[in-house]
Amino acid sequence: MTNMLWKIIYFTSITGFSWCSSTEASPEDQNIPHIAKYFSTKGRYEEVNPYLIKNITAVNSSALQPPSPLCREIHLTAIIRHGTRYPTTKNVKKMQKLYELVQDRVSGTEEWLREILTQWTMWYTEDMDGRLVQKGVQDLKHLAVRLAKLFPSIISEEKLRGGLIKFITSSKHRCVNSTLSFQAGLAEMWAIKDVQFEYTVNDALMRFFDKCTKFIDEVDKNPLALVEMDKFIQGPEMKRVQEKIADRLNVPYPLITDDMVEAAFYLCAYEFAIKTVNSPWCRLFDEADAQVMEYKLDLKQFWKRAYGYDINSKSSCILFHDVFERLDKALNEHKSGQKVTEAVTVQVGHAETLLPLFTLLGFFKNAEPLTSSNFASQTRRSFRTSRMLPYAANFVLVLYDCGGGDFRLQPLVNEQPVIFPGLTERQDSMPLYEDVKRQYEELLKGCDFETVCELFEKNVEV
Repeated sequence: MTNMLWKIIYFTSITGFSWCSSTEASPEDQNIPHIAKYFSTKGRYEEVNPYLIKNITAVNSSALQPPSPLCREIHLTAIIRHGTRYPTTKNVKKMQKLYELVQDRVSGTEEWLREILTQWTMWYTEDMDGRLVQKGVQDLKHLAVRLAKLFPSIISEEKLRGGLIKFITSSKHRCVNSTLSFQAGLAEMWAIKDVQFEYTVNDALMRFFDKCTKFIDEVDKNPLALVEMDKFIQGPEMKRVQEKIADRLNVPYPLITDDMVEAAFYLCAYEFAIKTVNSPWCRLFDEADAQVMEYKLDLKQFWKRAYGYDINSKSSCILFHDVFERLDKALNEHKSGQKVTEAVTVQVGHAETLLPLFTLLGFFKNAEPLTSSNFASQTRRSFRTSRMLPYAANFVLVLYDCGGGDFRLQPLVNEQPVIFPGLTERQDSMPLYEDVKRQYEELLKGCDFETVCELFEKNVEV
């Protein structure tokens, strides 16, 4: 098909699970906004794995500790979010309105405000509409290199040339280009110039949320589905953020709507993610404000894509079964002495691809649901999209043969080993594959996509 190729970054660890890196970004780095770790799904991958700031291809091999030196990789599946992208048309329109308001109504002597008024220009255009940026290309190239360094025996030049690494992508431009970037990262790493690599577009797998009628009807297009977020927007925490921003801009409170606040937050996030610029727009928020904004965005993701409604996770049943069918096929081929025909599967999709699957598997689940009234008690929550779903976020499953019929499965989130919920003992960071299948037995036997997504007609009395 095509031989355009690029790079990808891996999305890391998760609050609530032990994760390996504790290295923090250098405090003297003035290019990093003070609120960068609160950008939700608009955040850089490097904020999740700060050690990458100094060395973008660094890996922590010591975090991968198989129970035996005999363990060898049989199969690896990587489900990856696309890299850094431009804002969507919807968000560009909000940003344009804020920019016009500031230009028309705001004056001030503060240096950051003068910079917005006299130096910063509105360069985002509606036709950008979520397309991959150059930083996104690098995200995926680098991720490819790091994964190849972490798993050199299975992500290898020989397997790539032999067609044993398969690529599947969402049809969206940013996902196709992320796939090409990942391929390019590997090709550049091994100086491959004589091979064209193929990929398959499969929206049924990577955009299952567009195909699930029940999800679309009951959640995606249901204005009541996000009632908790709507309540939070009207609540005291968000009201205070709006007032503080109005005070900083010296405009009447009614002019600063929730959309305006979100646009300002996103301007700070996009300027940093795309251009590594600590934008003057970031000065509109202090850390407390950013924590409130992150919680608002977490509420949206919680109720629209995660634990808020059962159908959110069940919509990913098709991807769940696909993953385990690949694992089973690789295991059966290996056991029978055949070559594993699909040693590596790289699947590129969206935040909305990963989050329902994480939820179905039980990751990032708090004791209490996120609601409009429990912001204060959720400061240590596991469900934090800034850590879970930055650009290039990823979920990797590695199947090992450890000898003597001992087959194990290791999950990683953003390049950090994690533990399957329900398999919590220390030795289960790389549990027996059969134990994992037993843990998800009900889903493996059921969770039929067509059935769970069917919209049943409600009985009407006549």
